[in-house]
Amino acid sequence: MSTETDTDQKSSEGSLADGMRIIAEFVRTLPRKPGVYRMIAGDGEVLYVGKARSLRSRVAAYTQPTRLATRLMRMVSATTTMEFSVTDSEAEALLLENNLIKRFRPRFNVLLRDDKSFPYIVIRRDTEWPQLAKHRGTREAGNEYFGPFASATAVNRTLYALQRAFPLRSCSDGVFVTRTRPCLQYQIKRCTAPCVGRIEKAEYASIVDEVRGFLGGRNREIQQALSQRMERASASLEFEGAAVLRDRIRALTQIQSHQSISLPSIEEADIFAAHADGGQVCVQVFFLRAGQNLGNRAYFPSHARELDEAAVLSAFIGQFYESRPAPKLILTSHDVAERELLESALAIGAGHKVEIRHPKRGDQKDALDQAVSNAREALARRLAERGTQRTLLEGVARVFGLESPPERIEVYDNSHIQGAAPIGAMIVAGPDGFTKNAYRKFNIKTEGAAGDDFAMMREVMSRRFGRALKENPERDEEHWPDLVLIDGGQGQLEAARQVAVELGLEDIVMVGIAKGPDRNAGRERFFMPGRPPFSLEPRDPVLYFLQRLRDEAHRFAIGTHRTRRATDLTRSALDEVPGIGAGRKRALLNHFGSARAVAVATLEDIKSVPGISGAIAQKIHDHFRGGR
Repeated sequence: MSTETDTDQKSSEGSLADGMRIIAEFVRTLPRKPGVYRMIAGDGEVLYVGKARSLRSRVAAYTQPTRLATRLMRMVSATTTMEFSVTDSEAEALLLENNLIKRFRPRFNVLLRDDKSFPYIVIRRDTEWPQLAKHRGTREAGNEYFGPFASATAVNRTLYALQRAFPLRSCSDGVFVTRTRPCLQYQIKRCTAPCVGRIEKAEYASIVDEVRGFLGGRNREIQQALSQRMERASASLEFEGAAVLRDRIRALTQIQSHQSISLPSIEEADIFAAHADGGQVCVQVFFLRAGQNLGNRAYFPSHARELDEAAVLSAFIGQFYESRPAPKLILTSHDVAERELLESALAIGAGHKVEIRHPKRGDQKDALDQAVSNAREALARRLAERGTQRTLLEGVARVFGLESPPERIEVYDNSHIQGAAPIGAMIVAGPDGFTKNAYRKFNIKTEGAAGDDFAMMREVMSRRFGRALKENPERDEEHWPDLVLIDGGQGQLEAARQVAVELGLEDIVMVGIAKGPDRNAGRERFFMPGRPPFSLEPRDPVLYFLQRLRDEAHRFAIGTHRTRRATDLTRSALDEVPGIGAGRKRALLNHFGSARAVAVATLEDIKSVPGISGAIAQKIHDHFRGGR
């Protein structure tokens, strides 16, 4: 791929004629080759990213006002310069376009707002006794992955049922190697206790094969085999064993009962169903793997109101697979634009042929109709919630004297136990509800701040707004709050206000929210600079809304604190030894049983551990003996 960039155009944002003149200057030198173009405003903001089969022809269209919609006229008027990338093919241009849209998030493009990774179920093979677990992130060679699942809820529900059906270990390696007797999972028949030798490796391996078969699509075969074993056990009067097999069969049936859409004839496919109403489009995505439905998720992409479902769907699918491989088959509720081009681009990223199909009849059409119904219901709920949310935000503006309903509310809370594992937490809410991808946690670092709520709040505010000022000193981006809620009273509010004053951010509205006498929810008191503390009527919907915001911040803070405490508890003294990674740590713990035993071991004993060289053994030995 070759790239060519524009020469600087120093022009301020102006009229439609100005924008068209600037674009026309670029058209004269553009090649008739495929590529990607960027339209850029005077302040450097990328307004739009587009791809073209012929850059010259496509960009020239923006110089013809009769062919421009109102939205495009605004975009051209704001354009002061352009940048171009020439590609070897139109499919490459489409891939680059989606990559740049994800990077710059231009306001005139269709935008996929939530593109976080999806969870998988993994059978870990990098251990002596394979583990069944949830996985999100980079895949490791040698392990087996099944998915993607649409949500953590879907994968957790499936894992819970699988552990009842296939009693494999689910504990971490650190817990596994230190067990001396079976845990509760063994007592309730959800694990076979390989940690203490209660099962032979061959029998354990057969259970692993059953899990692989079930997740790989052989679910009927696995259930039939279990049924036959149950009947044989019952005929042999082994009623306890038969009951265990019966419970395993029920667990597998429970997994399949949650599948509202099922296409057993399809090995691998994703379903995209779109529905438009009220100027918005909802896209429902269903994941079908090995004939099983692994859940669905609703998306509400940002787009111009005049775009229909087919146009939104085409842009959405390209962005959806920008950072993940597409399956072999994609079913869509509408005919997408440039289908063959999109198939070619997705095939490049996936490494196999990809077919996009819009079925008109049969079971695939029935499945799509059901998915569209899901999209219609999800959009109706969202529109109703947004109407209610807007009314509540107007009430918040009235209560706190804001000029307009807040678009972004940030809520802060701290959590610790007697100063241990202190963290600060921030949640974000707005017209669309909670914005969970904007949540932030702050590990408290200031010496002496742990346990001091005021000092912790000062550190959190300093880090949050100090960084924001450094990244965006003009404060013209959308991540600045219209309202800051502090979970606490006058003291916490004053600590936050001091930081705001020091940073020159006195205009940010800050409010403290504290529970009333005896920490009675419903009698909250609100604190604002220059106003005496006040309360709202107990049945005021705005009060309930503010309580919900405060409770969400508290939930997030407590959950983050617990996660940090759990991490601290599982941290080993071996983590502090330079050059000791997960593999060597596992080998040492398997050999000695504990970090304490490693600390008192002789140099020769450490050298005897598989995978530990003489140099590493010397480093470990010296670490625990202060270099002596």
